[in-house]
Amino acid sequence: MQVTDHFNGKIFLNPVPTEVMGKGAIWRLLGKAFQKHPHREPAKSPGPFSVDHDALRTIPDSALRVTWLGHSSLLIDVDGKRFLTDPLWYQRASPFRYLGPRRFFPNPLSLEALPHIDAVLLSHDHYDHLDRKSILHLTQKNIPVITMLGVGKRLLQWGISPGLVTELDWWDAVPFGGEHTITAAPARHFSGRGLTDRFSTLWGSFAIKGPLHRVFYGADSGYFNGFVTIGENLGPFDLALLEIGAYNEEWEAIHMGPENAVQAALDLKAAQLMPIHWGTFNLAMHPWTEPVERLLDAAAKKDVSLVLPAPGDTTPITGNSHNSGWWKKYH
Repeated sequence: MQVTDHFNGKIFLNPVPTEVMGKGAIWRLLGKAFQKHPHREPAKSPGPFSVDHDALRTIPDSALRVTWLGHSSLLIDVDGKRFLTDPLWYQRASPFRYLGPRRFFPNPLSLEALPHIDAVLLSHDHYDHLDRKSILHLTQKNIPVITMLGVGKRLLQWGISPGLVTELDWWDAVPFGGEHTITAAPARHFSGRGLTDRFSTLWGSFAIKGPLHRVFYGADSGYFNGFVTIGENLGPFDLALLEIGAYNEEWEAIHMGPENAVQAALDLKAAQLMPIHWGTFNLAMHPWTEPVERLLDAAAKKDVSLVLPAPGDTTPITGNSHNSGWWKKYH
């Protein structure tokens, strides 16, 4: 394992002291699991959603666009390059085919109809971010993967060519395509795909710097003061993509929720905020639209500009707020 100050010889460590769940949390959660929690899923199946294949056929040289594919999967077009984050075509966020949280709607883009992709940005190895079938499909097309320390080993064990995999530690930067730079940044989370491998690989976020635009992809993270440092070192950003869903008081250290996402966007010096990690799976006990409703309130109070596209929409990021309100049809 590469030497780093946040690896103690056995496990990776968070940038600030963090408990995934506090003492007794598992019993409190079990108690809540037997209570009624209404509206955790849409009243009717959302969609069907689809992408605009004509729009995705080209990548503008001097524009920033985002296509949300659900959860934390996005196509990010930055000044002539396209990056795919945490590609997820699983129907369930689970190691099991018939068990675990099921998607509310299929990915709006089929794997068979993928447009040109320059690289995959893979933040960590949880099942709702690392989809084995999808990553194998992408790498069979010789699409490179940029990921965190230790995650590459998993990919190589699955038969992916070492030449396609780049591992980064926090604050490592790699040039991409001559005019772009990808930098790995800290996040407050954890890793693992089973009961015995927690913290065995690194987790993180990414900053994408193009000739004209900068984007921050936050992946999964609890709120911490590191967002200020990221903003100072790698910002300001034209857009911050931050998680708002799957929050709970028992795991607030590792999932920030909507109000903290607004504060993180301010810390990052982001001109606009687009929420991710919501509206796709039932991963917590809150109503499925509560994250976006709370986000709208929090952003209005702090004058943060939001971008809220429908799944599959290819949305130019111009500084103008955009609210599709897509979820209201399925409340």
